[in-house]
Amino acid sequence: MARVVAEVAPAYENHIEWETVITKHLNGARRYAELSKNAGRPMPVPSIVIDGELVFDSIPGVEELKKCLDGYLEAEKK
Repeated sequence: MARVVAEVAPAYENHIEWETVITKHLNGARRYAELSKNAGRPMPVPSIVIDGELVFDSIPGVEELKKCLDGYLEAEKK
C-alpha cells in the first residue's frame, strides 16, 4: 500500500501529508492504537485513513487513490 501512496503523493505534495505506520516499532504501535481507538475498532492492515476516516482497507490502484484524493480536495474547496 505504501508504494501506491508514494507513487501518488508527489502530485499532491502541497495538499497532503502521509505516514507509514510500522506496528513493529513502538511509535508505530502507539499510532496504530490511536487510529484504532478513534475508529472505535481495530484498523485493518493495510489501510488508508484520511482525516481520521478509514477510506481503503485494501490496496487501491493508483487511479482509484487519485480519484479519492481529488474528491477530498474538491470537498475542501466548498
